[in-house]
Amino acid sequence: MTAIAIDFGTSNTVVSILEPDTQAPRALRLGSLSRLFKLKAASGATLEIPVVPSLVYVKSPEELILGQEVRSQRLGLIDPNRLFKGFKRELAADFQMPPRQLDGRTYTAASIAEAFLHGIWAEVRQQGVVPTQLIFTLPVGAFERYLDWFRSVAEHLGVERVRFVDESTAAALGYGVQQPQTRVLAIDFGGGTLDLSLVRVAEVDEPSGTLCGQAIAKTDAYIGGEDADIWIVEDRLRALGYARDSLTAASWQQLLELAERLKIRLSSQPEATETWLDDETFTTHELHLNRDRLEELLERNQFLLQLREAIEEVLEIARQKGVEASQIEQVLLVGGSCLIPAVQQAVVDYFGAARVKLGKPFEATAAGALALTQLSGLEDRLRHSYAIRLWDANERQPAFKPLFPKGTKYPCRLEEPIILQVANEGQREIRLDVGELADLLQTEANFSSDGKLGGKRFYRRADFRSLGAHRREACIARLDPPGELGRDRLKVNFEVNDQRVLLATVEDLLAGQTLVEQGAIAKLR
Repeated sequence: MTAIAIDFGTSNTVVSILEPDTQAPRALRLGSLSRLFKLKAASGATLEIPVVPSLVYVKSPEELILGQEVRSQRLGLIDPNRLFKGFKRELAADFQMPPRQLDGRTYTAASIAEAFLHGIWAEVRQQGVVPTQLIFTLPVGAFERYLDWFRSVAEHLGVERVRFVDESTAAALGYGVQQPQTRVLAIDFGGGTLDLSLVRVAEVDEPSGTLCGQAIAKTDAYIGGEDADIWIVEDRLRALGYARDSLTAASWQQLLELAERLKIRLSSQPEATETWLDDETFTTHELHLNRDRLEELLERNQFLLQLREAIEEVLEIARQKGVEASQIEQVLLVGGSCLIPAVQQAVVDYFGAARVKLGKPFEATAAGALALTQLSGLEDRLRHSYAIRLWDANERQPAFKPLFPKGTKYPCRLEEPIILQVANEGQREIRLDVGELADLLQTEANFSSDGKLGGKRFYRRADFRSLGAHRREACIARLDPPGELGRDRLKVNFEVNDQRVLLATVEDLLAGQTLVEQGAIAKLR
C-alpha cells in the first residue's frame, strides 16, 4: 500500500507520503513546484520543509503555471489579474468571488483549485509514485458544498481509496498517535483559517496495540495570516502618506509579498526592514516593522481576540464532554500564523509553556493525515449543529427545531420523532428543510462623517444553510389526500449513520404508510 496525504492550504500546500519500509511520513519535494521553507529547530539545526505555494498564474488557456514557479518568475507583478492566490479560502467560504474572464475563458476559485490539485497529482505520478490511498485534509468548518467539490475532484484522480479528515484533527493525530490516552489540542492557524481540534488517542486492542482516535471537541474561525499581511501594508502606507487606491495592482501585490516577508522575519528577530520601489514615482521607501507594532495591529483588528475566543469555545465544548483544560497534555501549534510570537504567547498564556509545542508548523497536518492508516478508526463528533426549518403559523415566520447539536457522537438517532402539519389548507406536499446551523462572525464597520474608517466591531449571528436540495425523493413528502390545517400529518425519524449520512424515515399518519425509508438527506460534518 502506498498512501499519500495532501494538506491543501490557503498559502502553502504540503504533500506527504508514508514510506513503505519505515511507515514514517515524509514531505515530498515536487520538482519546480516546491519551495524549501527553512526553520530553526529547537536543537539549533536548520530544517528545510518542502511546500508548494498555493498559487496559479494563467499564462494562456493552454498553460497554467503553478506553485513556486509563479514566485520565482515574479509573475504576479507582471500581470496581477492573471494571478490566483487564496483560492482555497474563497472555495471554503460562503461568499464566492465573481469569476474572472481571461482570453475568452471563465476562471473561478473552484476551477483554479481543481487545476492546482491536478497539477500536484501529475507531479506526484511523474516521480513514479502510484498511490493506492489518498487522504485529503479539510478545514474544520467546511460545509457540504466544499465537501461535494472535493469528492468530485477526488473521483477524477483515479486512486483506489480516498479519505477525508479535518486539518487540526490530522495534526493532533500526527503528534499524538504513539501516545495512547494522550489528550492533544491542535491549533492549526494558517493563511486563511483557524481550526482547533482536541483529540484523544486510545489503545483499543492490547495484543496488537491497534489505536483508535477520538475527536473530543472542534471549532474554527475564518481568519489567517493573509489578513495580517493586508493590515501590515495598510499600516505602512498610512505611515508613508499613501492611499491604497493610488497604487497599481502590481504595487499592491508587491507590498503584500513584502509584508509577508516582514512577518516571517519577525518570527525570529525583534524588528525587520524591507525596501519597496514605487513603480509610479520610482521612489524607494523603507518598510520598517517591529514585533510590538505587529502585535498592536493584531490586537486592533481583533486577530488575537478571535484566537482567544476560539480557544475558549473548544475548552467549553471539552468541559461539556468531561475534559478540563488541565487534562490536556499537549498543545500543538500548526500553520504559518503560529510562527507569529504574539500568537504563541496568547496560547502560552492559556496552557503554560511546558505543554505548548511548535515542532512541525508546516508538515504536521499532512503527516497526521497519514496516521489514519495506522488507526483502527476515528471516533468523531459532528462539527455543526443541525435543525429542521418549519413554518410558524402564529408568528408567520420560519422557526427552527433542533435535531443534532454540534459535538454529537455518531452514529446517533433522534430520540423523539418530529411531527409535522401543513401550513396551508389543501397542501399537497411537505418539504423537509434540514440544514446546518452556523455560528458566523460578522464585521460591522463605523465610518466618520468624512468617510474615514473609525473602527470595526465583530459580532456573531446564527445562519441556516439548507441541505439536500438535490435529493428531492428524500426531502419532499407528497400528500394524498391533501393536508388539513391543524391536523398532524407526518411523523419523521432522523438518524445519522456511521458514515455521517443524515437519514430520514417519513410516515404519513393519515394514509398509514411509510413514504420514505431511511432516505439520505446529506453527508454531514
